[in-house]
This record gives sequence, C-alpha cells and structure tokens, in this order.
Amino acid sequence: MNQPMNERAQESPHVLVVGPDGMALGGVAPASGEGSGDDESREIPVTDMVEQPAKVMRIGSMIKQLLEEVRAAPLDEASRVRLKEIHSSSVKELEDGLAPELIGELERLSLPFTDEAVPTEAELRIAQAQLVGWLEGLFHGIQTTLFAQQMAARAQLEQMRRALPPGIGGGEEDEGALKQSGARSGPYL
Repeated sequence: MNQPMNERAQESPHVLVVGPDGMALGGVAPASGEGSGDDESREIPVTDMVEQPAKVMRIGSMIKQLLEEVRAAPLDEASRVRLKEIHSSSVKELEDGLAPELIGELERLSLPFTDEAVPTEAELRIAQAQLVGWLEGLFHGIQTTLFAQQMAARAQLEQMRRALPPGIGGGEEDEGALKQSGARSGPYL
C-alpha cells in the first residue's frame, strides 16, 4: 500500500471501462491465472451471458426490421394480432439464447400483452422499440467487453515484451537502431 500509484499500475495492469457518463463501469484484468480471491463478487462478462450469439443477433435484426414495418404502414386488427404473436415468440426465442441473469432482466423490462385484448399500433411500436433498445444495449455491452478484453490482452503482451531481454523482443526500438546503423536484418536484404 506504500507503493506509488504508477508502480502498482505496472505490476498489475488492467483496463478500466468507463460509461458515457464518465463513471467507471468495471475493469478487466489481464488473464494471468492469478486469483484475487474475490471471484464470487465479480460480475459475469456479458459475452458469457449470451449463450447463442448468432441466434440473438438474427432475432434482434428481425425485431428491428419489424419495428420499421410497424412504423411505416398502418396495421389492421389481424396484423396487430399477428405482430403480438411474433413479439411474444421472439421474446421466448431470445430467452433460449441468454443466460438466466439476462432472461430475468428481459422479463422485467418487456411486459407481455394481455391475451384477450388486441394491442394498438402505439402499444406494438412501444413494445418493439423497447425490445430493440434492450438488444442494442446488449450488443453495445458485448462490443465494450470485447474491446476491453482486447485492450487487456494488448497490455499483457506489452508487459511480456518488456520482460524479455533486449534484442529478443523484436521491439520498435531495436528495428529503429538497425535502420540507423545501416545493418540489414536478413542474409538477402
């Protein structure tokens, strides 16, 4: 605890994920096999919560297209009944590709239509827009997690390069010194 901040950061580099409001959403430490002992308190990465990403992407694209159709054309009663059925079956299919944590969140946010009433166009638009928004948030979360993992891997690679003895790493400093001295890197060059 007495070490300066920059020395601690070099010993255990990690990537901090910051949300649009500037608040820290979480961090990703490089995969090193060292357990910190608080694995139970960590959140599961969103990439691990989507069990069938291709299926979720397909359904998400379909729902987005349906929302555009609902906005573009007036719907008669039969169309609204059919869209209600499609919406319900889409949510069920989405749940098949998600982990229990995301299923619970989706169920809390997407309220089902009542069985006896035919939803209005406005209700259908709102339900579809809500589902599209939730899916887009999920996709952004996945992209953010993948980016953070990529940055953590890059930081780990840089740490491994710095640990190598000079001349072995093939770093940019070595290449620059070779070019300035006129030395060539291969027998044919």
